[in-house]
Amino acid sequence: MAVSGIGAYDPDNIFAKILRGEIPCKKVYENEWALAFNDIGPKAPVHVLIIPKGPYVSFVDFSARASDDEITGFTRAVGHVATTLGLNEPGYRLIGNVGPDSGQEVPHFHVHLLGGHPLGALVSP
Repeated sequence: MAVSGIGAYDPDNIFAKILRGEIPCKKVYENEWALAFNDIGPKAPVHVLIIPKGPYVSFVDFSARASDDEITGFTRAVGHVATTLGLNEPGYRLIGNVGPDSGQEVPHFHVHLLGGHPLGALVSP
């Protein structure tokens, strides 16, 4: 099913393959609703990707179609990972890219959790 403004979900995307166990990952956390694993090209000392287990293309898709339990379970997974990694006190950044203009590379909703050193301010080009 497609949500206005985004394409249909591709079940052969890399994150779908990771969820099915076809591609390994360095798992950080998993619950019923989400999987968190280390990014293979980290942009900070801590760079974890957190993905819902359901087939959602982007945040737009996830927020429109996911059940309340999925949204709650995913959100709590993000908080749990940040807490477990000791990032709450020093701080961290969450990034969720949506669509080609944002640089979204994998058509499966995910957030990047970055931390482990000062990240600096975001600046416009």
